[in-house]
Amino acid sequence: MQTNSSILSTALHNFEQSAKRLKLDSGIRQKIGQPKERIEINISPVMPSGKLAHVRCFIVRHHDALGPAKGGIRMTADVNLDDITGLAMEMTWKTSLIGVPFGGGKSGIQLDPSTVTPQEKEIIIRGFTRGASRHIGPEIYIPAPDMGTNENDMAHIRDCVSYSEGTSITKGCYVTGKPVIIGGIVGRSQATGKGVVYTALAMCNKLDLDIADMKVAIQGFGNVGAITAAEFAKYGAKTIAIADITGGIANPKGLDIDALQKHVKTKGSVNGFAGGQPIEKEKIFEIDCDILVPAAAGSQITLENVKKIKTRFIAEGANAPTTPEADCVLAERKIPVIPDILCNAGGVFVSYLEYTQETQREQMTLAEVEGRLETRMKQRFEDVHKLAEQKKLTMRQAAMDLAVSRVVEAVFARGLYP
Repeated sequence: MQTNSSILSTALHNFEQSAKRLKLDSGIRQKIGQPKERIEINISPVMPSGKLAHVRCFIVRHHDALGPAKGGIRMTADVNLDDITGLAMEMTWKTSLIGVPFGGGKSGIQLDPSTVTPQEKEIIIRGFTRGASRHIGPEIYIPAPDMGTNENDMAHIRDCVSYSEGTSITKGCYVTGKPVIIGGIVGRSQATGKGVVYTALAMCNKLDLDIADMKVAIQGFGNVGAITAAEFAKYGAKTIAIADITGGIANPKGLDIDALQKHVKTKGSVNGFAGGQPIEKEKIFEIDCDILVPAAAGSQITLENVKKIKTRFIAEGANAPTTPEADCVLAERKIPVIPDILCNAGGVFVSYLEYTQETQREQMTLAEVEGRLETRMKQRFEDVHKLAEQKKLTMRQAAMDLAVSRVVEAVFARGLYP
């Protein structure tokens, strides 16, 4: 598959390397490597001004041998079909590795959400839902929040579907990441960040490190980065540097995360925070730290900055933040990486709990959700680390091999005939 997308290029590279190690024949490689469905939808909803908005949308179902496609809706000005394909492929491996009965999917809406009002965004989300009605469903593809979307958007999708069906609620779980009041699950918004920290704790244990002595640097202070920083603080770790799209802030004695969250909520960025010194956002990868957490966009750790990284290990909170070339350098430098398909899988695991909760009309407590999340994240970390040690692989290679082999097993279990 030809691509100009670094996200898709990274996903394809990681898959092809795993396929070689697993000695998959060319037919099976194509069957599970190629996306099952790539769709472009053009919507033209009427805005409050009376003008038509023309918005390109994308949906990719990469693979569904293990279950319906699962993956978030990304809303950015530059998202494209190849990006969504790469992210959908990543979701196939992530759901497989974490052990939930889902395949991989992803959606994209080509729009900068900061350029529209809440009312205009709702109109666009509902337009997307109507346009994608044949491609969304509990046994087809279940969306969730991603970059640029949130729980309110998921509520509007659910309401749009139920209204169209003439029912008070949807017949099954059409979307996860909803507000708790209308069928969401407690702890969902914190799940990805908590999962990052649970896997980091497991890595500290393997490296004989005390989490309370760790200094952390985080790229990104959205939902994942902010929750990750707050959770690290609970264990005594100090976050000494944080960067977002506008700039960065650093304090060698540790940043006050609660105060920083209040500042960002008011000002919209980390810039101007009085509790630290400003740094250029790119310098986040040069901070001398123990744990580096890329929790922003893809392809951030590259050949240009990887040699400047000074950390004991990396915990990938973002999707595909490390290019294959940079990955090789990190392996040569013996800097362990907790790969994205493991490290940030907490969100999709709790989405699975939300899916089962809504399907069975049950309600789970926060203690149940967090207990199951911690157990699953640490179990899968152990599985990946054990295989990496046995086969002399990196954590990413071991995670990919476990994930891909499980999808292959499901393909043969179902049978090759349509």
